[in-house]
Amino acid sequence: MKARARRGAARAASTAGLLALALVQAQAAPTSAQQPLAVAVQRLSLDAALKAAQAAMARCRSEGLQVGVTVVDRDGLPQVMLRDVLAPELSLRVSRLKAYTAASFDTPTSSLQARGNSGLAHVPGLLFEAGAVPISAAGTLYGAIGVSGAPSGTTDEACARAGAESLQEDLEMRQP
Repeated sequence: MKARARRGAARAASTAGLLALALVQAQAAPTSAQQPLAVAVQRLSLDAALKAAQAAMARCRSEGLQVGVTVVDRDGLPQVMLRDVLAPELSLRVSRLKAYTAASFDTPTSSLQARGNSGLAHVPGLLFEAGAVPISAAGTLYGAIGVSGAPSGTTDEACARAGAESLQEDLEMRQP
């Protein structure tokens, strides 16, 4: 009888502990009233992405270079891909990898080159080589632009920067 009473008391204490834990978790968890049903995400229009890609290509062409250019959205998905007439197909694939990496880390890919031997450098789809910059204004990341095909990543990145800068003033004016 005493053993049965002890088991009953232990069950009651365990149940009370679980109820207390559930109550604490329920109070800590955000309620649906605190969470919005949807979130607004700023994205580049197709025209803006195309403008940036064309500005990057124009910068490289001014130096006599044929390149591939990719503009990705904030999630790293391609919006615009341009390949100049004599640029190899590989330049387009590499520009996409660079743009994806810049968007994923929200930083120019030249600043990631030092991580070239890190574990992240071996993640498929990332490329820690100079040639891409994020497209952002007033703390909002809109996407990134990557360039490939110039003799150096530094030149690729200068062209990418020209593309991003072609949108800068307009993006800053649109900030709330």
